[in-house]
Amino acid sequence: MGGVGIIGGGAAALTAAIALAKRGFDVTVIGKGFKNTNSYLAQAGIAFPILDGDSLRAHFLDTLRAGKYLNDEETVWNVLSKSTEAHDFLTSLGLEFEANETEGGHSFHRVFTIKNETGKHLMKLLHLAAREAGVHFVEGFAEELAVRDRKAYGVFLDGELLKFDATVIATGGFASLFKYTAGSPLNVGLLIGDAILKGAPARDLEFIQFHPTGFMGKGGVKLVSEAVRGAGAKLVTDDGERFVNELSTRDIVARAIYRQMQAGKRVYLDATGIEDFKRKFPQIYAFLIKEGIDPSKDLIPVFPIAHYTIGGVAVDPWYRTGIENLYAIGEAMSNGFHGANRLASNSLLECIVSGLEVARTIARDRPRLGGVPEVPYTFDSLGDVDALRDVLWEHAGIVRTASNLRAGLEKLGEIEADPRLKLLARGVLECALAREESRGSHYREDFPAMSKSFERPSFFDGGCRL
Repeated sequence: MGGVGIIGGGAAALTAAIALAKRGFDVTVIGKGFKNTNSYLAQAGIAFPILDGDSLRAHFLDTLRAGKYLNDEETVWNVLSKSTEAHDFLTSLGLEFEANETEGGHSFHRVFTIKNETGKHLMKLLHLAAREAGVHFVEGFAEELAVRDRKAYGVFLDGELLKFDATVIATGGFASLFKYTAGSPLNVGLLIGDAILKGAPARDLEFIQFHPTGFMGKGGVKLVSEAVRGAGAKLVTDDGERFVNELSTRDIVARAIYRQMQAGKRVYLDATGIEDFKRKFPQIYAFLIKEGIDPSKDLIPVFPIAHYTIGGVAVDPWYRTGIENLYAIGEAMSNGFHGANRLASNSLLECIVSGLEVARTIARDRPRLGGVPEVPYTFDSLGDVDALRDVLWEHAGIVRTASNLRAGLEKLGEIEADPRLKLLARGVLECALAREESRGSHYREDFPAMSKSFERPSFFDGGCRL
């Protein structure tokens, strides 16, 4: 069996690693450890349409409604129909869910959760199972894909070429290319930009989901889970006024908060009515108390932050990219599952399903390396990433306009940063400019309505194709 290199350490990466190792592949996972992933930070849970009274069709319709009908319907059916298998895979590793919750956009309590820190429990088990399956772990920063003539040969780690028959990008999204995010700071999308540069187009880059309730404290930016609103917390301004339905989809709630803040008001989450906050949300309770806030009697100051990038490397239904022997899974790829707006807790489901499915694809494709030609290595340094973060936050944020997006593109030209990061940032700005409508997580103040003529995905290969 050939060697497979998986770049990333989250739920998608480890699921693929376990599934491939069980098929006899020699698997290497390259990353900075599973605790530095967004999967580990995931609070709420995993959406499975498998309870009595729920149905695949109900979950399918909820996903389409949240995605504002930009979803690839075949992909949605494909992913949801593998829920039972994904659930079985996790329970076979010993994962025990303890509750089911409803989150914004779901018509049923199908979000399976563990103490509202589901990611932590999930990742510990996946990591253990991967080690037991004989997966090799290499700690390090994958700087570049080894690609020549649209064929992948592995990855460069600290300037050294690690050769693989199949290479899998599972690095997560690029929300950390925005100034404010609670996700892993590693998620800047370097290999997504790299894949675009080397011949694998990206899809739907303009759709960035902002989480409505970020919290800025001494310990940096943290997340107050949507489940807190699900449990009855209300959003209020400093004069005590409620201004939005707290369980609307995230894009609506994030914009409503943003507008209040633009009008000069502070926004707070009032969770004083929730009984047993500490027992229900131990992780959130712990960081709030550390910051001097007691949620049973104090209001929690919140603001929207970049949270989840719907776009990524475009893949076919079997997670193949436009480069031979290169695959992409989890948040790093885009296949139309989420449409214009991700339904809460569909992301971890997608991670598990794409990890299991890519293992089958690689087993079928049986990629072989053959002779390895001279592959160029160009990495120098990431450069001024903070300047890129400022530009995307200010010019491709929650509310967008043509003039502001164009100003962002001009600023982008002057920044000294890794060309692949600049290419990815340019893809976001150009596709946001090309999509002259508001749909899901993409909101144009100059085109506030949804337009039937834009009911299709965008692709970015150096220019935006919409």
